[in-house]
Amino acid sequence: MIKELSAGQRAYEARRAAKAGMSLEKWLTRKAREEKSRAESVAPQAPARAAAPARKPGFFARLLERAERPL
Repeated sequence: MIKELSAGQRAYEARRAAKAGMSLEKWLTRKAREEKSRAESVAPQAPARAAAPARKPGFFARLLERAERPL
């Protein structure tokens, strides 16, 4: 569940864990759990955004489209 960390990453996470008053292992499991819950909460919203209606082209997009049309 916990990915392998380099020495620098492990030291950084150890400092963050100490600042929060936790052990490194407890900090890493909590962080992994939060990332998993965040990913699960974002996943259902992705299809809803895809179903949104297309936006009207902006001012510059309309200008460029008009400029590319033949006379």
